[in-house]
Parts: sequence; C-alpha cells; structure tokens
Amino acid sequence: MFNGLGVSTDATRRTSTAGDPLGTHRVLDPPGALPQPAERLDADPSRRFETEIVVDVETLNIDAASFRQMEEASGGSPEGVARLVLETVARRGKQHNPVTGSGGMLLGVVRWVGSLVERRGVGVGDRIATLASLSLTPLSLRRIVAVRPASAQLDVEGTAIVFASAPLARMPADMPERLALALLDVAGAAPQVARLAGPGDSVAVLGAGGKSGLLCAAEARRRVGRSGRVIGIEASPEFAADLRALALCDHVVVADARDPIAVRDAVLPLTGDAGADLTLSCVNVPGVELSAIVATRDRGKAYFFAMSTSFTAAALGAEGIGKDVDLYIGNGYAHGHAEHTLALVREHTPLAELLASRYG
Repeated sequence: MFNGLGVSTDATRRTSTAGDPLGTHRVLDPPGALPQPAERLDADPSRRFETEIVVDVETLNIDAASFRQMEEASGGSPEGVARLVLETVARRGKQHNPVTGSGGMLLGVVRWVGSLVERRGVGVGDRIATLASLSLTPLSLRRIVAVRPASAQLDVEGTAIVFASAPLARMPADMPERLALALLDVAGAAPQVARLAGPGDSVAVLGAGGKSGLLCAAEARRRVGRSGRVIGIEASPEFAADLRALALCDHVVVADARDPIAVRDAVLPLTGDAGADLTLSCVNVPGVELSAIVATRDRGKAYFFAMSTSFTAAALGAEGIGKDVDLYIGNGYAHGHAEHTLALVREHTPLAELLASRYG
C-alpha cells in the first residue's frame, strides 16, 4: 500500500525514510500544503523519518489567545478546555485552534532522533521545549492529566513529531520547568523589542502586565535608557500594581486596550502629544489594533505580537484614519531568542520572582 507521497505505508512502519525537512511528508490534507496551514497532519509516531525527532509530551503550553477562546467557548470549564483540545488533536493531528488559528508549544522528553537531525545536538532522554507552534507540530494525545488555567498549560500524555526545520531548546536547569516553558512560549517578544527600540525612544506596551508584555517592558526599559520613556497600558488593576512594583515603566495606566480613544488620551500627554515611537501590542483579545495605531506617532512603529491580532484590521485601520506608521507582524522566532529571553529574566530578579509566582 502506498500513501499520497509514493511511500509504502507498510514499509514505513518498519523502516525509516528521509522525509522533507519542512515536514510536508506529514501533510494529509490538502495535498501540497506546508504543515502549518494544512487542515490535517499524520501524527502517527510509529512511522519514522530521518528528518524528525520524536518526543514524549508532558505539557502543552497553549497560546494565550487560543486558551482564552476555548475557556469562553466552554463556559470557563477546565474540563471543557480539555475536551476541545482532545477533539482538535484527534481531528487535525495537531493542536491548531480552528477559531484563533494559533497553537502554542510543548515540553517533553526526546524518544528518538533521526540520523539527519543528529547535528541538532539533542539526544534520547533530553528534556526539550519546542519553539515552533503546535499549529504545525504533529501531535497525538492519549489523555489529558490536568488543566492549569492560570498558566494556560495542560499536563498530558502523548507523542509529538519535531521537523528538522522547527526550532527547539533544551530546558534550563536553573529555573522551574513550568516557568521556563511559559517564557519560551513568548521568547520572540523581547528580541524584537531589542531590534526596534533605541536610546531616547518612547515605548508604549499594550497589555504590559501580562507575560509577553512584561518581557517587552523589561527589554524596552534597558534599550531606551534614562532619556527614554516606557508606558505600560494594562486593563487589570492587579497586573498594573505588579507592573508598578517592578519599576519597569515610567508610567502605568489602567485602561482597556479595546478602547482606542482611552489609549490615545493616555499616551499622547505622556509623549508631548506626539505619540510613542514604538507601540507594542501584547493583548490576547481581538479588537485592539486601532489602539496601537492611534498611540503611535507619525512614522512611528506598531508591533503586533499577540496571535489574536487581525492584520487586515490593522492595515485598513491605519489607512482609514490617515496614519502613516510602520506595522510589524509578530514573529515568534528570532535568532537566539530562547537564550535572550532566559537571560533577560535571570538578570531581573523581581521580574523572575513575579513570573515564577504566576507560572512556576
């Protein structure tokens, strides 16, 4: 018997073949698609390809926007979230939320390493986190052991496939694994701020009290220097209080990022009525695109990190109000992003303690 790739399915259950480094050999539907946009993947771990790493999965760290959507869809029930995850994985062969289009990442132990990916430097028994989205990672689940809403993490029993092109990281030994997993989930945020913010800049962070927002505020603080300004916008009074205690921001404003007029009226007086040089949107709900745009100065930069962002709304929204700003699509990957983010947290003890209290 042969599959759509012309590979004997009987033979591949007994032997290994090369496979495509991008994972196209695991795509079931539609033919010719890459794994991320594909509707369905083959997650059968008994099939072995030399461009793959097989991982025994222990924890899924669900994307914040995806977890929130599943909570709302299930009436806030952890059991309902677990049911939705199991249904999605069974149907699609991956945790690819059909509503938000996002996934997350995972923690597990390496079971098998193909000969063509041995140079990646991980071996059987290593504890790793995947830095590629669950929306492109073949995944099979036997059961969900626990759901932890505070950290958007699920303890599970299952198996995942990591492709040759997918980034991953060994788990650090000097911090709790759940904390490290939470940080690695948003590891791309701080390096992007380091690229975009400079000395003397004004930086506004929407959702500054959340996980990625805290990392962005910390990176902005060290990039803009004494002459710069960091403004934190946070809807939760509790998270805003945490943010003030860290002293990362020159100003912390309690405001709903879904209200663009409130955000504009908070940011403009703090920036000489010009707007921020750089605005970072780290809010895990839809409808905040225009808030980031109106908070940004003419010819400034707006960076959308959250997967709840509608990039159509951002582009058309900027056009519609005649705002000439550069719009950046959030990229969860940057060279050395895992090491960058872990080092940032290690250097800031109060930040590490706060994050550990939430996610560790």
